[in-house]
Amino acid sequence: MHSRTAKHLHPLLGKRLVDWVIEAARGLDPDPLVVVTSPDAADAFEGVEVAIQAEPRGTGDALAAARSRLGGFEGDVLVVTGDVPALTGSSLRSLLETHHAEGASATVLSFERPDPGDYGRIVRDGDGSLRAIVEAGDASDEELALQEVNSAIYVFAAGTLWPALDRLKPENAQGELYLTDTVRDLAEAGERVAVHEAENAAEVEGVNTRVELAAAAALLRDRINEAHMLAGATIVDPATTWIDGSVELEPDTTVHPFTVLKGSTRAAGGAEIGPHAVLVDAEVGAGALVGPFCYLRPGTVLAAGAKAGAFVEIKNSRIGERTKVPHQSYIGDAEIGEDTNIAAGNITVNFPHEEGKSKGRTTIGRNVRTGVHNAFVAPVEIGDDAWIGAGSVITRDVPPEALAIARQRQENKEGYVRRKQKEDG
Repeated sequence: MHSRTAKHLHPLLGKRLVDWVIEAARGLDPDPLVVVTSPDAADAFEGVEVAIQAEPRGTGDALAAARSRLGGFEGDVLVVTGDVPALTGSSLRSLLETHHAEGASATVLSFERPDPGDYGRIVRDGDGSLRAIVEAGDASDEELALQEVNSAIYVFAAGTLWPALDRLKPENAQGELYLTDTVRDLAEAGERVAVHEAENAAEVEGVNTRVELAAAAALLRDRINEAHMLAGATIVDPATTWIDGSVELEPDTTVHPFTVLKGSTRAAGGAEIGPHAVLVDAEVGAGALVGPFCYLRPGTVLAAGAKAGAFVEIKNSRIGERTKVPHQSYIGDAEIGEDTNIAAGNITVNFPHEEGKSKGRTTIGRNVRTGVHNAFVAPVEIGDDAWIGAGSVITRDVPPEALAIARQRQENKEGYVRRKQKEDG
């Protein structure tokens, strides 16, 4: 990945890469659910058992590190690699069903790949049963030509797994303890080893480069968008619309092209978002309009029928019902009442005036009409039905139904330009 960030912790549509895998595994209600990680990521996981692999000594050693967390567990041990974000719970269920149906000691999840690359090859006997999994670096030319490959996802019967792990030796090009050797060991010992071929190979493709990370993101994007559309939302151009898995869209929401919806963003029915809008942890009410070229930052709430228009940025603010912020304004740390119109180029100036103090808030009442190029220096309150003159910088509260003007009176100096040109020669 050429990154300071561990591969499994790279962000992917609102989660870390490994979180997608954990979510798929949770769908099976495993007990316990154990994550094996390196010492420097020991505190990176919540809601799971964490096992530490002290040194990167291979996949077999990684599974052995989980042994202490499994205690006297005697059931099936499902082993899932942490870099397959497109994996689904249904694929894991199918794998388990094959494992049980075959009465196997171990079952391997395989898939077909026209370009097998560095994946371990599935080697079968003449009757189709599994003989071994051979890593690419240790494979013969004949084995390298095989297109059925190992996904590195397995089910083991716990009773036969741990003794097989104890027999592992680093007899390979990498000098590591391969979990694949455990599969071969069980097969050679006469244990039943089954293979379950994935119906959708893309679900079990691993991520090892940023190119593959982008491909996984596109697959997840399409899956998320499809789910929203089937549930009643309109996504005009799914290929250019990126929505985190945590976003909620009610039926009859419309999302226009080149829009990004992140975090805990929620949109009610009838809302229209985009094009070219970015929403992060924002709430959009029924029938509200967002965009184009709009940025809603965390804590933004647009009430029903409100509008945040072109080149508008809003953060940590509530915009009241039917209130419009149509264009080229920044609204931060503000409360704006219903039926208000914020004219072009308005800014809430919300930095603290004294060191150590929190940002002030701007409160603008209902049915207020601001002028173009207004600045509101927080903390300040604008009363209901007030008007603000164009170009005004408001530093004091404005009473209800008042007209506030805070600018110098215009002065025209007749003939000034010609006189100035003569003076400058």
